Order: sequence, then structure tokens, then C-alpha cells
Amino acid sequence: MPGPDALTRSVLADQVKERLLEAILDGSYPPDSRIVETAVAKELGTSQAPVREALRGLEALGIVEITPFRGARVRRLDSDELLEAYVVRSTIEVLGARLAMARLTDADVTAIENIFDDMRRAAEAGDGRALAIVDASLHEKIMQLSGNRTLLRVWRSLEPMSRTYITLVGPNSDPRWTAALHEPILETIRRRDTEGLVRAIESHFDEVRERLGGSLAEVTEQQARAVEPPASATS
Repeated sequence: MPGPDALTRSVLADQVKERLLEAILDGSYPPDSRIVETAVAKELGTSQAPVREALRGLEALGIVEITPFRGARVRRLDSDELLEAYVVRSTIEVLGARLAMARLTDADVTAIENIFDDMRRAAEAGDGRALAIVDASLHEKIMQLSGNRTLLRVWRSLEPMSRTYITLVGPNSDPRWTAALHEPILETIRRRDTEGLVRAIESHFDEVRERLGGSLAEVTEQQARAVEPPASATS
């Protein structure tokens, strides 16, 4: 059995991982940027061991890459890979929704309605960062209500990858559109309509993939134009 020191390191590593993930998702660490163990340890007032463990955890999530002698850097996700993650999330969340609806209580519905209230407030304030956090908490709440811990673990391994789109297309996001996209989910939960919720979730992810695919294409085109050499002048 691991001793108290090992448990303390593990808890600390989880806390460091969450802090780093937060910084990656809000753009503090953009794609391709290095994450220096010593700098993070100094900033957080800890040793390098939990930072190293946290980075391995983020590598397992597909968020960072660790290269021998070069350290860790934030992965630049391939757009196809990101869109594939949404396909898998849709399937997982449909299963989670079916399980959750079979267990749903009035208190659960109230908790979900409260999350929606937070989402609307963030949208009205135009706060995309806050909205993304609430958005994630809504989907996670449904997965938690499924009562299936394995399903929740798998979902949590994909959700951070999905949320990295904030750092890629954040300036093009529309908080009000995002909030409105979740309305059918709330309405079907209120009605205890399992099949309606399944359709709402599938439609939700179809719309997100379509919009995200267009935004990523725009970003790729902008990046390509930025590196094009200027046209030579002609006489």
C-alpha cells in the first residue's frame, strides 16, 4: 500500500494537472508552446515531481507531448482528430443520457436547470470562457447521473480534448449560439423524454461539428496566408 507521501504527491499532481489544463484551455499555453517543469514548479510553489506527474497525465489525455531531452509542449490538435473526438463523445453521451434518464429525480432536474441558468448568464455577459466551463459542467452532470463510473472516466478522457477548440477558434465563438444550442436538451430533460433527449444530444453534436469544422477551416486558411511569402513586385 502506498505511504502518505505517495498519496500526497498524487493529490498534488492532480491539482497541478488541473491548473495546467486550465491554462491550456484559456490560451495561456497556446498550441506548440513549451511547458517548463522548473518554471511551473516555481510558480506553484512545489517540487518538480508532481509537475512531471501532472504532465504525464496530460500526455495520456492527448493534450501535451513529452519528448526526451526537449520536455513537454502543448499539442497542436489535428482538426480531423478533434472532430473525431466529438463523434465519440456523441455516442458516449447518448448512452450516458439513456442511463441517466432512468435514474432522474426532481432534484436532478433542478440541478440541471441551475446549470442552465449559469449558462444563460454567461451568454448574456458575452463571457465565452465562463460559458465553456458551464457547458462542460452540464455535460459532465448528465454523465455523472448515468451512475456508470467507467463511462464517466472515458468521457473525462475526451472532454478536455474537445474543449481545446476554445484556444483555436475562441475569437469566432458565439456564446448566445452555444447557450441556445443546449435548450432542447433542457426541455427534453424536463419532460423526462428519453428518446427526445437522445435526438437533442445527437443534433447538438452534429451542429457543433459542422460549425467547428468551418471555424477550423477558416483558422487553417488564415494561418496559411500568414506564412505565404509576399508576391514579388512586377515592373
